[in-house]
Amino acid sequence: MKWIAALLFTTQTAWAACPAPANNAARLADIITDIQQADGPETARNLTKFLWVIWLDAPDAMAQDLLDRGMAQSESQAFLEARDTFDALIAYCPDYAEGYNQRAYASFLRRDYHAALVDLEKALEIMPNHIAALSGKALTLIGMGRAAEGQEALRAALALNPWLSERALITEPAGTDI
Repeated sequence: MKWIAALLFTTQTAWAACPAPANNAARLADIITDIQQADGPETARNLTKFLWVIWLDAPDAMAQDLLDRGMAQSESQAFLEARDTFDALIAYCPDYAEGYNQRAYASFLRRDYHAALVDLEKALEIMPNHIAALSGKALTLIGMGRAAEGQEALRAALALNPWLSERALITEPAGTDI
């Protein structure tokens, strides 16, 4: 069955090319600045919703369908099917950071931390200020037993959004303040 889906996708994409993702760098930077200046966690959570609107806006209808389907599969704990769907999304739109971030999330939920980390690195290569990918990287590294690197990634995420709930995972070295 998997090969049929791959064949259909390959046939469908043979004449279609994924458009470049929208350049939302300025909007993202503005929202991140607003989050950093938020007066509390509720305001920051509300502002973060705007980041997700941008991140989850796929380059075209076909990419959006794949993203939505993969996320629904992850939500219903069909992680292997979700990975297959995100594989198709990434093959179609290799420059769309959220495809890698969502495939990493499906891998993380399966505790396949190595695969998750590879995808998170790629998402961050495409979009270095992707707060969710940064916090996901931190959680993945911690899950791999690489606590020091996880703390470093978590601090980078907190520099962008000091209100992240993952802040509770910070281990403060003696004599420092975050």
